[in-house]
Amino acid sequence: MKIVIARTAGFCMGVKRAVEMALDAPAKYEAPILTYGPLIHNPQVLALLEEKNIRILDQIPDSGSGTVIVRAHGVPPQEKEALARAGFQVIDATCPRVIKVQQIIRKHVRDGFPIVILGDADHPEVKGLKGFAEDRGYVAADLEEFINLAVFEKAIVVAQTTYNSGMFEKIQAWAQRHRPAYRIFDTICDSTATRQEEVKKLATNCDLLIVVGGKTSGNTRRLAEVAEENGLKTLAIESDHDIDAAALEKSRVLGITAGASTPNWVINRVVRRVESLSLKRGLWFRRAFFSIQQAALLTNVYVALAAGSLCIACSRLQGVSRSRNHAAIAVLYVFSMHILNNLTGTHADRYNDPDREKFYRKYRNVLAALALVSSLGSIWLSFRLGWLSFLTLLFMSVTGLSYNVPVIPKHFKWRMRRLRDIPGSKTVLIAIAWGVVSALLPALSVHPVPVFGTVLVFFWSSGLVFVRTAFFDILDMQGDRIFGRETIPLVFGEEKTLRMLFVFLEIQAAIPVLGALIGWFPVWAVLLTICPALMGLIIGWHRAGHMMPGIRLEFRVESALVLSGLLALLFSAY
Repeated sequence: MKIVIARTAGFCMGVKRAVEMALDAPAKYEAPILTYGPLIHNPQVLALLEEKNIRILDQIPDSGSGTVIVRAHGVPPQEKEALARAGFQVIDATCPRVIKVQQIIRKHVRDGFPIVILGDADHPEVKGLKGFAEDRGYVAADLEEFINLAVFEKAIVVAQTTYNSGMFEKIQAWAQRHRPAYRIFDTICDSTATRQEEVKKLATNCDLLIVVGGKTSGNTRRLAEVAEENGLKTLAIESDHDIDAAALEKSRVLGITAGASTPNWVINRVVRRVESLSLKRGLWFRRAFFSIQQAALLTNVYVALAAGSLCIACSRLQGVSRSRNHAAIAVLYVFSMHILNNLTGTHADRYNDPDREKFYRKYRNVLAALALVSSLGSIWLSFRLGWLSFLTLLFMSVTGLSYNVPVIPKHFKWRMRRLRDIPGSKTVLIAIAWGVVSALLPALSVHPVPVFGTVLVFFWSSGLVFVRTAFFDILDMQGDRIFGRETIPLVFGEEKTLRMLFVFLEIQAAIPVLGALIGWFPVWAVLLTICPALMGLIIGWHRAGHMMPGIRLEFRVESALVLSGLLALLFSAY
């Protein structure tokens, strides 16, 4: 079964903004933190906010305290004023696209225009818009209701931002013929229109569409409506637990899309579940290969293999032919540190990678023992290579173990008391650590002081790992934000980080060529440009929406590093 993922699936701009404002609120505003009505229409996000002690305020009391966040759908202005009078600090998380519609209504009400709102009369956004229309607001759900409204000498027509674009076009065409005095504003959000157009395209290629989103989400329901209007069989679900395996059995090409209020982690879980179900129907060797990939990534065996491969490539670039012990140190060190990182990051993995979270929770003691043995093994091997290698690796191990430990006492009321509190520190420290074990330790066993070639190799190795780690941070942005991890993508934003990664990859592609031209590297080093090129291709495909997060994407990124060791072994003998 072929799986096609909609590029537009997941949080729209307005929902993303509202959720981020809510998650950031406890650190910025007076407690308790409340949302006036459900912030968005998604049960998983609402459950998450409740875990963060962000409660829902259903009715406005006579008096209150704390902070109230106005939901993304907006509220009538009278209710917002009542919240302020009650004593709450009001934070407006209304979607900017909804605010634009509110402003259109406010302006034309002052000019005496009746307001016709196209949408669901019971939807919170429509109720809020009608509040801005005062006593001049009228709601029509479809063309029939629009025709049956009273005829006005003049009026304006706006639409709920998540309204069905096809129905809007029908009403617009009819009004132009029969109500020429009406001014019609296309206020359907671009994101909504784009999602619905993408569903229409999926209808031409797919035989089944899974629509992921809350049952009370209007824009999610409309995606399903558009699919069915275009003859595409649809399965509407809220999470991966709702997937009916029997419904997928006859599907050859499956499409997956999601409403604007559906978080990425829910979509990723659905994709992983569908991948797993599709493989059960496939050939045995495909199922076996997928299971091997999954096990190798969950246990960090493949990550450790990538570190060992990178060490082999760096050793051969520096003329260190006997690289077996160095590669073993890299494998053991990275294996232990990544296990420890996963053991301490299970809360974020609950959203970013639930399979990993379950695995580490189930085998916590065994994995902790493996990490300890591997760490001791790497230190022992480094001791056999010499005191300088031993002290370097020991320092790195202590730094890695103390990453989550507060080093500044509590009475110093500083926000950054641990290494992990420094924004972007995880990505930078992982890149440096890999660079040390893959490039610096082999050089230390040959040269007491690193030469220029070693510095160049170190930057090449660290740069590749920086790109790899920052890219995974992009995939985990929502889960990291929930648990307060200030990764590089959260500091700079996804798009800026992606642009930075492509610049890094260009530099990493140029380094082997430059080293070979100068004479610091052997001629075969130019082949190593394939590794950053492959990584750039994978990231580019994901950026274009052709590759969703999951086992296959992660495995391919790590394989770009494994390839470096294979190329070095194959060509360094010539």
